[in-house]
Amino acid sequence: MYGLHVALGAAGLVATAGAVGAGASSVHIAARTGHRLVIAGQDFTYPAVNVAAGILLALAVLGAAVIVVAIRTGWRQVRATRAFLRRLHVIGPLEGDPAVSVIDDRAPYAFCAGFLRPRVYVSTRTLELLSRAELEVVLAHEQHHRAVRGPLRQACGRVLTQALFFMPVLRRLHDRYGELAELTADAAALQATDGATAPLASALLTLGSQDSDNVVGISPERVDSLLGRPRPWELPSLLVLAALATIAALVVVVWRTSAAASAHATLNLPVVSSQPCVLVLGLVPTLACAAAMMTRRRRGA
Repeated sequence: MYGLHVALGAAGLVATAGAVGAGASSVHIAARTGHRLVIAGQDFTYPAVNVAAGILLALAVLGAAVIVVAIRTGWRQVRATRAFLRRLHVIGPLEGDPAVSVIDDRAPYAFCAGFLRPRVYVSTRTLELLSRAELEVVLAHEQHHRAVRGPLRQACGRVLTQALFFMPVLRRLHDRYGELAELTADAAALQATDGATAPLASALLTLGSQDSDNVVGISPERVDSLLGRPRPWELPSLLVLAALATIAALVVVVWRTSAAASAHATLNLPVVSSQPCVLVLGLVPTLACAAAMMTRRRRGA
């Protein structure tokens, strides 16, 4: 599931990046090209673009938006994770398991956080409530997330889902991978504790009240899986085919239009291009007034 999600997302990113590159290469800039218009003795310029170039530039704008959203989403996730980890009151490693950090908190929870070097965190309240067997199975569950770098995978999935908003299958696959990640971690925890389901079930009941982005509690599908009755789930084949068709259509359109695209623009300003220095000089007082107002506001604050 994760591989399919990443493969579709990577293909979409490559296709949109290709649109950006093809759109940029189709624009030819020179000092005296493009359309010119004289109004009241002043020259106005605007680009000369044919139909193929218009389509290609529109796709390039879409690709640029995808890249910007991907970078912005990734940066926000990194910053939010760092801020979250800095707020934790870590009192030290767990006795007997230095890979687990103990948090001084009266709320019962355990989770895995971090991208390149993830760690497992457990609260002091969890240590008080859970028995030794329950704690072992909970830590085994979180250690599996740590071994596969689950937080990094979830972050990559969110970046692809939000950036490639025109491919709805990515959201379905991302949500399903989140569910399967918990089921897989449960299976790994049971395997590490000789297959006893009672400790994991009782631990889920204790920690199930904590349900957030960082702590996933009990769910009906996890209960059914523990009872040996996994719920069936079908791959959204139509959405996958639609995503593949979208990527293929994008590649074909970029390839076909890039051969005939022609966009010409000048190095002059798009307005009053015959007197750009006059326009720049006219902007100087405006910029000075804006700077003075910003300085005044800062002093008032």
